[in-house]
Amino acid sequence: MNKVVATAADAVADIPDGATILMGGFGVCGIPENLVKALLARGTSGLTIVSNNAGIDDFGIGLLLKAHRVRKMVSTYVGENREFERQFLSGEIEVELVPQGTFSERIRAAGAGIGGFYTPTGYGTVIAEGKETRVIDGTSFVLERPLPGDFAFVKAFRGDRLGNLVYRKTARNFNPIMATAARLTIAEVEQLVEPGELDPETVVTPGIFVTRILQGPRYEKRIEKRTVRTA
Repeated sequence: MNKVVATAADAVADIPDGATILMGGFGVCGIPENLVKALLARGTSGLTIVSNNAGIDDFGIGLLLKAHRVRKMVSTYVGENREFERQFLSGEIEVELVPQGTFSERIRAAGAGIGGFYTPTGYGTVIAEGKETRVIDGTSFVLERPLPGDFAFVKAFRGDRLGNLVYRKTARNFNPIMATAARLTIAEVEQLVEPGELDPETVVTPGIFVTRILQGPRYEKRIEKRTVRTA
């Protein structure tokens, strides 16, 4: 089965307004930048974006935020995007902040078909408001629900035409769990190869989880925050 689509525009052509999209990446590392640009060009709006963070102002998810295409962000950290900050403080965007470990486990639970899990993180804070709590062996827990998506945008280093994916170092981050947790997963890769060219021992995301795959035309490899040490 050949899952390759020619362009990012083709890959996102059926994404409707109001969709919930899981987007891989940590800062600007391992983000599906070509899919984001294609979605921006398509004009899709009213989106719920599930991403570890909100990116930066002029790149990645920041482009969608700047164009006011995002209705809600579900994230763990949002401190590097001034436009996001402005929209949040002015009440233009809905925000759900989730502790990072809980965020990861909620996505993993969605991919694994788990109906919920108990965690001590957030107990006794605003995170627990309105949620079921219980005491297990003397420790207080909060019940957290899965965090699925209609679509997942993931970025990998290499992939084959069947959708098997190999990640490179820290660019792996949230991409593998998000690939399992959406109704339809779209992967963009730097290198697209034929079936059999990938070492099976290096495949992290099996092709069964990927519906569409494309080779990105270019990648910027940005540094989110450059720090220079003074002598």
